[in-house]
Amino acid sequence: MKILFLGDIVGVSGCNAVKKYLPKIIQEKNIDFVVVNGENAAKEGVGITENIIEELLKSGVDVITTGNHVWDQKETYEYIKNQKRLLRPFNLSSNTPGKGFSIFNSKKKLKVGVLNLMGNVFMKKCDDVFITAKNFLKNNKLKDEYDFLIVDFHAEITSEKMAMGHLFDGFATLVVGTHTHVPTNDARILKNGTAYLTDAGMCGDYNSVIGMNIKNSLNKFFKYDAVKHFPAEGEASLCGIIVESDHTNGLANKTQSFIYGGDLKNFN
Repeated sequence: MKILFLGDIVGVSGCNAVKKYLPKIIQEKNIDFVVVNGENAAKEGVGITENIIEELLKSGVDVITTGNHVWDQKETYEYIKNQKRLLRPFNLSSNTPGKGFSIFNSKKKLKVGVLNLMGNVFMKKCDDVFITAKNFLKNNKLKDEYDFLIVDFHAEITSEKMAMGHLFDGFATLVVGTHTHVPTNDARILKNGTAYLTDAGMCGDYNSVIGMNIKNSLNKFFKYDAVKHFPAEGEASLCGIIVESDHTNGLANKTQSFIYGGDLKNFN
């Protein structure tokens, strides 16, 4: 089983790169299952729309996760009720539309659980993520209901992400951080067999300020006249992680960070 996880898709540039290159990547690298974080995919750089979701799914994406910007495009409130392949953070209040965890079939008909969590530090209000994760592990077991488990932990701080990785070590195939838009160089397999990466980075233009227009971002820091953040429009790099796993135990046996195209293409 070969899993590809891609970090936050940012704006038109990121969407175009995923649609253009993902089918080729899936074929060349024999990818069985693809998860992307899509919470910045709209043209404004926040939220995601029904049209974008449908295009990503047609391009080979199996599941789309989100984070703190999940509701920034208002249409998502209704669309998420019926689109089972779009997830929102699991630790939002129980009456929130959509799901934060679901089980999907891979191309090889193996069952893949995908869990979307959001951190508590410097993030929008949500339930305690560690209590939520602990309760999840009490009620869900690797190789019982699903053959593999992918955890997207959308969080700000490194320590919170690392702690979550250790909490799930031995109980998940992959724990990967999203949200900061900067790929970290610590892809590895933890002691009990779970692949881990602090942050997958983004699928967007890296000649930017975390995916946003440079000039406008600088104007905001200098407190000059500036408008609401909007995405940079140059060629995007696709960033994330590839994990190979044995279906007999659902744990990782090989992993590596993934960078493709754009300004970061020579750093993989």
